[in-house]
Amino acid sequence: MQAPEFVRLAGHPLRWRLLQELVQSDRAVRELTARLDEPQSLVSYHLRLLRDGGLVRSRRSSADGRDAYYAVDLTECRERLQATGAALHPALWLVPTAAPDRLPGLEPRVLFLCTGNSARSQMAEALLDHVSGGSVSAASAGSHPKQLHPNAVKVMRKRGIDISTNRTKHLDEFVDQRFDTVITLCDKVREICPEFPSHPDLVHWSMADPALSGPNNRASLPAFDRTAAEIETRVAYLFSALCAQRTTRRSNARP
Repeated sequence: MQAPEFVRLAGHPLRWRLLQELVQSDRAVRELTARLDEPQSLVSYHLRLLRDGGLVRSRRSSADGRDAYYAVDLTECRERLQATGAALHPALWLVPTAAPDRLPGLEPRVLFLCTGNSARSQMAEALLDHVSGGSVSAASAGSHPKQLHPNAVKVMRKRGIDISTNRTKHLDEFVDQRFDTVITLCDKVREICPEFPSHPDLVHWSMADPALSGPNNRASLPAFDRTAAEIETRVAYLFSALCAQRTTRRSNARP
């Protein structure tokens, strides 16, 4: 019997390294080439195999149309990995560990950035606060703040979260504050993201602006729903990663 496709795709050393990079942050080919110290043609070839296999997806950069950002499909990887265990033996079906409702101890600080702070970063802030039960200190801002988008309010309300009274903020309000992680959700903001004195982990989620996703660049509610769903998935995995980091640090600190 042939090995499951996940094993054949992810088992190659270079493709495994690519997946390891992409679970940390969305990245362009040139960045992956530099980080892996491999020729661009080789990196592109293996990225294409991962994309064709459904483990990775790409999106044209809104900051520079010559670039494309690659992102790992974590949900697809999880399902394929679970099925891989079961393919070897029914008792090896993998069950993911549920993240706790709250993080113990000192709360991590996460900042989400986009252009207008009117939709993507606001939704990410609200969703992380919700999924963590407030045990993660989440904030959001934009490089050119504008009014909170009513469709962002609507899709959050459908999820039982009210952001209608949120104010939009300029990223300058936060540059002197301490953050553990700074996540850019806009390709343009990533290009101008300032340096933070606390040297946080810099993560990029390349996501299209839902306000420009409809006909003639008009906002459509389904576009906001799709964006909220993607952010919701990413935030859930982010919180699981934060929980894992906290558990590891607590274990290492024990005498």
